[in-house]
Amino acid sequence: MGFNDFKNRNISEDYITVQEDNYPKTSWESFKQVMGRSVKGELLTGLKITFGVMYRALFKNEMATVQYPKEKLPIGPRYRAVHKLLRLLESGEERCIGCGLCEKICIANCIRMETRIDENSRKEVLEYTINMGRCIFCGYCAEVCPELAIVHGGRYENASEQRAHFGLKEDFLTDKNSLGQQLEFEGFGSVSPDADKKVKKTPLSY
Repeated sequence: MGFNDFKNRNISEDYITVQEDNYPKTSWESFKQVMGRSVKGELLTGLKITFGVMYRALFKNEMATVQYPKEKLPIGPRYRAVHKLLRLLESGEERCIGCGLCEKICIANCIRMETRIDENSRKEVLEYTINMGRCIFCGYCAEVCPELAIVHGGRYENASEQRAHFGLKEDFLTDKNSLGQQLEFEGFGSVSPDADKKVKKTPLSY
């Protein structure tokens, strides 16, 4: 591939040049251009589209404006927004086992975790914080998690007046009362659609 071919590798033969170089050079040519475009009805075409939108909004209740924050546009399932810490569906306990892989792989160095060994000789996560001011939402922490405990949710309104309001464990962790509304993500450790038929007694009922 030559240099010119490399520079034009994204240009298709079907493209149409919209902006031409035949600009009017005199006042008379400018006047003829304005009159020609007016006769062709280009201005009326734009007004037709505008009045069509107004008609549908006033008489057919088809509003083009989204009434944010009451209405929100749908976002893609792979959108990486504010993190979420999930719970086990069987017992409601936290899925995080405190392995620390998310903290080690974080390239922005924004995840901090404190753990201890509880009375059942299991590692318990005491504090889990994410500095949202440093997080670049790369998704490495969700990809490396062996228990699918940390994922990216759909909440993107992360505005506040204090930095201390960001990154607390209580903000990410799924509430036990809303465990039934917890969205499951595909990956290692996720619940299969026919899990009730296959599993009689779950091994994670602690």
